[in-house]
Amino acid sequence: MELNDLRKEPHLSASSIGDYIDCGLLYKLGRIDKLLPEFRADALEFGSCIHLALSDFHQAKKDGKTMTAKELHEQFERYWKAAAEGQENIQYAEGKDFKTLLMEGKELLTTYYHKCPHEQFKVLSIEEPFSFTLENCPFKIIGAFDLVEEDESGTIIVVDWKTSGRAYSADEVDRNFQLTLYQMAARANGHADREILLRFDCLIKTKTPKFEQYYTSRTENNFKRAEKKIAEVWRGISNGIFIPNDSSQNWRCKNCSYKKHCDEWFER
Repeated sequence: MELNDLRKEPHLSASSIGDYIDCGLLYKLGRIDKLLPEFRADALEFGSCIHLALSDFHQAKKDGKTMTAKELHEQFERYWKAAAEGQENIQYAEGKDFKTLLMEGKELLTTYYHKCPHEQFKVLSIEEPFSFTLENCPFKIIGAFDLVEEDESGTIIVVDWKTSGRAYSADEVDRNFQLTLYQMAARANGHADREILLRFDCLIKTKTPKFEQYYTSRTENNFKRAEKKIAEVWRGISNGIFIPNDSSQNWRCKNCSYKKHCDEWFER
């Protein structure tokens, strides 16, 4: 099934679980009440367009073609213009606008093109939807792998593309919940008998753009902990427990696109 079809059924995903854990009210406003956000964050739109361009790049490789850096830039520019040009509801960070992010995207993709060892592995799939079920959760867990590769030994490499303002620490990568779900999904969708590695391919938006790859893997203990966490999230949602997290430590609260709705909820 396509990802949009999977979304029509009751489900949880890495992003929805993350929303609920970060702020239960954020989950409720966006995913239960389905209220429209007050604005679209430039970073999310930008990251989506980078993602689409990289998908095209690796699809060309899978089809036996080689996309040039110029063609990669053109794909990004096409997606960025479609998403952001003339759009007044995009909230830009200080010092950023449509044109600066257009140039920044091309610079990041130039770095990716020259630094990523993309000829090293065989491409198995791009944007591959997945779903799987857990014993303690009646919902399906759904998502999509950005990229799935295979090395010469037959090891499966599940890749997630990231754009970030900073490098990741080893602990962040090893504890990342999304990657844990991805390995669980890979095991449940035809790769249980294969060695599986997980990788972040990270484009870092520093003054001089950087590209870094972070490898990790998961153990049975990681899977058990993830299953317990998912079960508790489902229990909270099914019982209508949506606790707001408006503390100063919540980094998502400062620039939340549901702030007006949140204030109204507190005032009711």
